[in-house]
Amino acid sequence: MSDERSDQERIESRAHLLPEEAAVGSDDPEAQADAILTESDIREADRNAAPDTVLERRTSDQTVTASEPPD
Repeated sequence: MSDERSDQERIESRAHLLPEEAAVGSDDPEAQADAILTESDIREADRNAAPDTVLERRTSDQTVTASEPPD
């Protein structure tokens, strides 16, 4: 784990609010950052874990019906 930062360091580095977020406030920026990082880690480990983000990997030949025979 020498190249990776600890979870606490990751949370602290992302707990700083953007100006827009600071304007409305946050009860617990560290808890918010922790939740976001946890979800991100899950999506990174399993690319199909995030809802509505399954990307189809098809070529145009598989998605379009040819109107003319290929040359």
